[in-house]
Amino acid sequence: MTLLQKSSASRCLCTLAAAAALIIILFPVYAIIVGSFESTETLFSGTFYWLPHAATLDNYRTVLHEQAGHVLTSLIVGLGTALLTLVVAVPAAYALSKYRLRVTAVIVSSLLVAQIVPSIVLATSLFIVFHWIHLLNSYPGLILADGTYAIPFGILVLRAFFFSLPNELMHAARVDGASEWQTFRRIIVPLARSAVITVGVFAFLAGWGDFIFALTILNGSGIEPITLGIYTYLGNYTGDWGAVMASAAVAIVPAAVLLVIAQRYIASGLTAGSVKG
Repeated sequence: MTLLQKSSASRCLCTLAAAAALIIILFPVYAIIVGSFESTETLFSGTFYWLPHAATLDNYRTVLHEQAGHVLTSLIVGLGTALLTLVVAVPAAYALSKYRLRVTAVIVSSLLVAQIVPSIVLATSLFIVFHWIHLLNSYPGLILADGTYAIPFGILVLRAFFFSLPNELMHAARVDGASEWQTFRRIIVPLARSAVITVGVFAFLAGWGDFIFALTILNGSGIEPITLGIYTYLGNYTGDWGAVMASAAVAIVPAAVLLVIAQRYIASGLTAGSVKG
């Protein structure tokens, strides 16, 4: 087999793998959209329909009537989580990448550990702490809880990017009379735009799609995101699965729109810092 044939075969194999991955990822979304137009009886009839069978809009009428406030709550939590993450992660990542601190290794190791701790463990601990400081059943409490995952991720991603920026940029700004804050705000942050947007998007998704923290921190309060709103349709013995599918389809829309808008920044932001030079 010639080199050209091997290259063509590799491209075909990679294309097939990418197509298979796309199908695996998108099929559940497709099934949710189809199921959102079907009744619970049809969904449990034992037959999967590739197109809506006896399509109905009753599920969406129910969801729009009952879940509109929950969608707004999720938007507030998602945007609050993104804002908190960026306010903390951007300067922290810059400091950990450009300043020689004795505790840098300890901090970075702690951030890595924070990424692998199960969310239910963090939720249980935060429930006790928030009970002491009266943050249960509140937006700030839920936003802080979601930030426990989003902030470590943001710092690690941004730190990798800041490592790729040459120190000569900061030195040149200092020579021109810029202060530390001016250098950071006018030079570093604009250069890190793609990485910052990437971190902001993933932080928003962490707040938007959270279930464990919301179930634990809110504890049956009037504040209820869309994830808990979906859960209300599932009882011990019965469940309105048509409404569940419609709620899930509604919940997908804001996240999908955000990802489509920010996709070019995400693509470059996730690879930021992978090559230094």
